[in-house]
Amino acid sequence: MTKTIAKIGNSQGVIFDSALMDLARLKVGDQVTVTVHRGGSIVLTPVRPVIQPDKAAATAKRLIRKNAELFRRLS
Repeated sequence: MTKTIAKIGNSQGVIFDSALMDLARLKVGDQVTVTVHRGGSIVLTPVRPVIQPDKAAATAKRLIRKNAELFRRLS
């Protein structure tokens, strides 16, 4: 895929179409880490929040409690 660098106000930028945003699972406002490698390659890596173990456990317990009857019927 080839993109063209465009002038955006006093800056330059690359416009990502919605298909590319969907493929990368990105939306407006998401943060990315920018890495520049030797030779000029630029890599954008999405910053994905990491859930803490205690919060994950609490969320799992809440979902299990909320759906206890469904889980009983499925087992």
